[in-house]
Amino acid sequence: MNLRQKIILFAIAPLVVALCAISLAVSYQADALVEQEREVIKTTYIKTKENELKNYVALAMRAISHLYESGRNDAATQDAAKAILERLEYSADGYFFLYRFDGTLLSHSKMKDQVGTNMLHRLDENGKPLIRDFINIAREKRDDFFYDYVWEKYSTGNTAKIPKRAYVIGLPKWGWVLGTGVYMDDIDAALAEADKKASTNITRTMLWIFAITGLSLLIVISLGLALNIREQRDTLEKERERFAGELHEGIAQQVDAIKNHIETDILKLTNSSQEESSETLGMLEEMVERLYEVNGEIRRIAHGLYPEILTDLGLEKALRQLTHDYPSAHFTSEGEVNGLPERVALALYRTAQAALDNVYKHANARKIIVRLEGDEHYVTLIINDDGNGFNVESHLGALCDRIGVGIGLRNMKRRIENENGKLDIASSPEGTTVTAKVLRKSLSIFLTNLFPWKSK
Repeated sequence: MNLRQKIILFAIAPLVVALCAISLAVSYQADALVEQEREVIKTTYIKTKENELKNYVALAMRAISHLYESGRNDAATQDAAKAILERLEYSADGYFFLYRFDGTLLSHSKMKDQVGTNMLHRLDENGKPLIRDFINIAREKRDDFFYDYVWEKYSTGNTAKIPKRAYVIGLPKWGWVLGTGVYMDDIDAALAEADKKASTNITRTMLWIFAITGLSLLIVISLGLALNIREQRDTLEKERERFAGELHEGIAQQVDAIKNHIETDILKLTNSSQEESSETLGMLEEMVERLYEVNGEIRRIAHGLYPEILTDLGLEKALRQLTHDYPSAHFTSEGEVNGLPERVALALYRTAQAALDNVYKHANARKIIVRLEGDEHYVTLIINDDGNGFNVESHLGALCDRIGVGIGLRNMKRRIENENGKLDIASSPEGTTVTAKVLRKSLSIFLTNLFPWKSK
């Protein structure tokens, strides 16, 4: 698995999954907390309303207690009590109502025109016989009972019906029902405000989660890019060391040898007989042959530095040309092998180049077969030789990093795996087979499109 895949699978993907899980958990917990908060607010408001109702009715009772407790039951005393109650108001919609046990309206500051009317069969918007229920509650002396109904809200100036909660008591000496009610619409307003604040807090929390996760993803991607760039630099340095070694050990030494021979032959030609001159001429011809070898070496290294033919003619012809530069090497191809992404084609070309170099330098092979096969999904490169082989494990082991053995093989393996491919090496005394298999469109192409600066 290459570095780019590790970044996706072991860093970015878990962070995205964690983001989703955290978001769902936060959303679930937030909804639960909002619901709990609503219940607390609603319960507190209702309890407060109920206490207010009891206090208001107790206040009204104290206002007329001197009359009610006087023992008088005449019309004048009762009228005085009704007048006091009619004047008692504690808000724009806070008033007291007074009914006789038979349902007749005795006092109501908002319905003065209906005083004296029997309201026993009056129903609210939901069809509840509220006056009849008030009377039953008062007669039963249900001191802790609160009654919910729907009634006009006079302060709004319209006929809108609003939920209301009432509290009533009985005055059995006079056969009266005394009560008051409070509207419950402010509870809905308080709950709506709580919902709004909760929604704002949840949104702010989710934004923080996304921001932190986005920053984490950016850090992971940046670290991955830095590691990948460092890895590419290390590979480049190793390639440079390899080419420097080839130049020093191959071309430089040959050029020095040719230079020394030519200088020696020039001195011989200056003071030599005809026979000696002929011998010297033969040596110079040998030097010309060696210069041809140097030229071939330069061409080989030039191909290694920048294979222009790969860009111009494609992988198949580039490999055919590369194979032509090595004695005893033969190239064949089968299937669809062209039209590969540039990075994939370059990885296969470099692998073939490194494998052929190893065979040329170390295997003493008499025959080399380079085969390129392609189908709809994969392209496979096979390099087979009949050389003396080597121990694959000893060249690819961890210890080799410290002693400088097998660097070329590991570079080949890393290059193929970076393109989501696989490199297999099988070797024995009868020969060696290197097999590189890559997808026609690998994950690296997706990452190159996503991060185009990485390919530069």
